Amino acid sequence: MAQSIGVIPRGERNFILGGMLGVTALAWGYLFVDAWRMNHGASCCAVLAMPQLRAWPVRDLVMLFVMWSVMMVAMMTPTAGPMVMLFAAVQRQRRATQAAVVPAGVFLAGYLLVWVGFSLAATVLQWGLHAAALLSPAMVSTSPWLGGGLLIAAGVFQFTPMKRACLRHCRSPLDFLLTGWRDGRRGALVMGLRHGLSCTGCCWLLMALLFVLGVMNLAWVAAITAFVVMEKTVPGVKWLNWVSGAACVVWGVVVMGRAIG
Repeated sequence: MAQSIGVIPRGERNFILGGMLGVTALAWGYLFVDAWRMNHGASCCAVLAMPQLRAWPVRDLVMLFVMWSVMMVAMMTPTAGPMVMLFAAVQRQRRATQAAVVPAGVFLAGYLLVWVGFSLAATVLQWGLHAAALLSPAMVSTSPWLGGGLLIAAGVFQFTPMKRACLRHCRSPLDFLLTGWRDGRRGALVMGLRHGLSCTGCCWLLMALLFVLGVMNLAWVAAITAFVVMEKTVPGVKWLNWVSGAACVVWGVVVMGRAIG
């Protein structure tokens, strides 16, 4: 893998990495601004999180969806780096054989499109939690049963075959490209979609944990992002699944236990 990435000239490599860094920075900038506005009562998300009798306006729902979409872009773009760089390396090699070359951005767009779809599901979920009065103004679960249940579910999921299969896909970009390569822009988009689906299968319950300590708690958002990056890219950290899974289960049991006590 390292040799494949090495064939990318420094300028092209810096251009791709710079583009991904720019997208990530813009997304995080949006989140910081929205969090500041929420703390000052100016964000629509602050209004949406508060119990209210009226139905949500369509505009507010759209803005909530935008918030989730930007958040997923901020969190998941860095985790796609190894796969995007390897895709660019393969495209560089194909250029030497005069084959059609597709920008790496097409692959990344397909990957992020899946997370935009996940954002729609998260928006609907938050809408339901809001209707059930299970969220605080800070978009934190007000029910220890909900928070504890999410923690336990996320912890148990770390031990499942589905988690291992999806994580193996994310940690083996070369195998994915060798077995699932498709030519052309449409093929690159489909490959990005497939990679996004596997990544979502690996991380969806981790994203649900945003409701435990706050959807707009950016320290919590950053912690989950760092964990996902480590889980997907750092060699020799298979133990991380077991430790994190056990920790989430214990945490969830403690949260529920406090409710009983």
